[in-house]
Amino acid sequence: MSGEPALEPARHREDDPPPMIEVGDVDVHLGGVEVLSGVSATVGEGTFVGLVGPNGAGKSTLLRTIAGVLAPVSGRVLIDGTDVHTLSARGASKLVAVVPQDTSLSFAFDVRDVVAMGRTPYRGRVRTGDPVGRERVEWALSRTETDHLAERSIADVSGGERQRVVLARALAQDAPVLLLDEPTSSLDINHQLRTLELVSELVSEGKTVVAAIHDLNLAAHYCEGIVVLSDGRVLESGPPEHVLTEGVLEEAFDTRAVVTRHPVTGSTYVTALPDRPEATLGHVHVIGGGGVASRLLYLLSGAGYEVSVGALNEGDSDLETARSLGLEAVAIEPFSPVDEEARRTVSAAIDRADVTVIADVEVGTGNLANLDCARRASSIVVVEERPFEARNYAGEAGRTLYDAISGRGRVVEESEVLSAVSSTIEGEREV
Repeated sequence: MSGEPALEPARHREDDPPPMIEVGDVDVHLGGVEVLSGVSATVGEGTFVGLVGPNGAGKSTLLRTIAGVLAPVSGRVLIDGTDVHTLSARGASKLVAVVPQDTSLSFAFDVRDVVAMGRTPYRGRVRTGDPVGRERVEWALSRTETDHLAERSIADVSGGERQRVVLARALAQDAPVLLLDEPTSSLDINHQLRTLELVSELVSEGKTVVAAIHDLNLAAHYCEGIVVLSDGRVLESGPPEHVLTEGVLEEAFDTRAVVTRHPVTGSTYVTALPDRPEATLGHVHVIGGGGVASRLLYLLSGAGYEVSVGALNEGDSDLETARSLGLEAVAIEPFSPVDEEARRTVSAAIDRADVTVIADVEVGTGNLANLDCARRASSIVVVEERPFEARNYAGEAGRTLYDAISGRGRVVEESEVLSAVSSTIEGEREV
């Protein structure tokens, strides 16, 4: 720790308001190399903020600086108005708990003993004891679902289990600020979600959390704010929907991406795209409506396919998306059924298409003609996120048409559409 004198913060009680973190114009050098330059960010009281950016952007360095482990060359970090770099190591540990990216341990302690290490800041030099320590350790084991591992050696648990044990150690530390460096990197998808759900619960209970997260969609779903780091600088910060844009992501990660809303959760959803080819990969006709096809239109167009869509009523968000992308679209009057002229236009588009994609669309008597036209398609990909019964308002006629189409098509989830379309077209060309 830098700074004199080394201080201890006032004890943060559970009924105290959560602390605010203020990072002000921080520069950090490591080995003579500038790693952070002029970084400023504010983490509001009791909020969950995600750090995102490419490898080497400075995410881990920023977390270590907030924790007081690394001293900045200039600038300062305030937690609850106190410069963390004026605190003693023990004092800083009572204020900030860290879950590092590297969870390896040198000795084969039992899991319970590892978690109990989080209580070190509360133990006096003359072993005065820690009256609440045992209770907090058991609570931390329970909250992280590692209590069944308590008697096992840390050397005998998996990487994902060890990551949760180290999180338990940080919770036992009982600090109001929690910093996590890639907390889900070694976890399967189930435990990724459970870990971030737990972190969200902790925020609602009064903690302030900053986490470096490599998965942009998890960050967008769980974090109230996002800070994008690139080359040691803050490129953008704010709510996920304002920060995670195609332009920011291209500048930060040097990659093309489509940013839409997840159809189920409504949160910002990012899909990376391959480099656009010089020539189109083929023609795809999309049957959608009600906004369910908008993301597919972005994905297919961005990936290099010629895309047509329809028939869609004026005012439909899928139609607006198609027009914003400059796609061929078959439009009909608002609230009108698909008429004969529109049916002929849709049929012609399907005849020209290499693949027809049917989105997870709701089907009624007004757009039943779209499905009827799809029966003439040479190749079909059906996107099914919800059971058809939950979106069928055309009765037996709708069920019969859908069964006929899906029976001769490839049924996939939305995340599989690009690969399904690509493999279908490649298969046709090989025949």
